[in-house]
Amino acid sequence: QKMFFQASHPGQFENDSDALWQRGHVPETIAYHGRVGINTDAPDEALVVCGNAKVMGRVLHPSDSRAKQNIREVDTNEQLRRITQMRLVEYDYKPEFASLMGINNT
Repeated sequence: QKMFFQASHPGQFENDSDALWQRGHVPETIAYHGRVGINTDAPDEALVVCGNAKVMGRVLHPSDSRAKQNIREVDTNEQLRRITQMRLVEYDYKPEFASLMGINNT
């Protein structure tokens, strides 16, 4: 299976020194060393998707139990003691950030 990408204006990236697309080290992969935006020309993270994203497979997150081993119960009393030493805070998002992220309840 091969992946193909076509610019809306063919040749648009020919002289672009920032075009960093490369074949990946693993077969059938590509890599881009920078930020990628879908439906945006100003991505502020590694990948920004402005719109819906459909995932036909699994999405793994470091917090996912499938990525962990040696899961075990802990001493509840010790953990409660640790929690009482934590600094707890409340906060409001900055309006410009909330607006950009589509967050209604700041």
